[in-house]
Amino acid sequence: MKREVFITADGSTSIHLPEINEQYHSKHGAIQEAYHVFIKHGLDAFLDKSNIAILEIGFGTGLNCFITYLESVKRNLIINYVGIEAYPVNTEEIKLMNYCRTLKAENETIIFTKIHAVDWETNQTIHTNFTLFKRKQFFEKIEDKNKYHLIYFDAFGARVQPELWTEVIFKKMFEALQPNGILVTYSAKGSVRRAMQVVGFTVERLPGPVGKREMLRAVKQTR
Repeated sequence: MKREVFITADGSTSIHLPEINEQYHSKHGAIQEAYHVFIKHGLDAFLDKSNIAILEIGFGTGLNCFITYLESVKRNLIINYVGIEAYPVNTEEIKLMNYCRTLKAENETIIFTKIHAVDWETNQTIHTNFTLFKRKQFFEKIEDKNKYHLIYFDAFGARVQPELWTEVIFKKMFEALQPNGILVTYSAKGSVRRAMQVVGFTVERLPGPVGKREMLRAVKQTR
């Protein structure tokens, strides 16, 4: 499928797929969306922990992974990060991503490069604070149990891939989380919220990032 790099409203890059009219990040700003959804309403809930296990559904351009790494260094957090992606972005496309410059983190360019250069299917030490395990896998094949504190659910939208936003998938997410674990996503569709609730999540609507009224946060509450 053809992929085109474009500049989002906050100056950061993303990838557009013209055949399905979908993009990897919000056109209103890739970086601002990532920080709002996954850091502010996800990672920030675990700042009382020193060691955090994160699963990302849709590794994509590595933006969420990279900003989570930056936060791990800034806040002295130890993070074990697993990123799942069925169709990895290629090397030439990664070279066109401008996140280090846009984030004023040019001194971390070597880390962004390393995130993409390390082998898949092996645990990699990116930094003393940050390990990364990239899995090339279809989401329906996930079988992790009680493993993660936090899930970044960043799959393509339900309009183009409705099969990724079903009770079947969210049951896998529920089982993958530890008790009191959290899943955050940019989506706020009613059908998504209901699917989460059916499998046991307690779901709340939160203010969305720029250009989007709401987003969802789901908690695996202990009984």
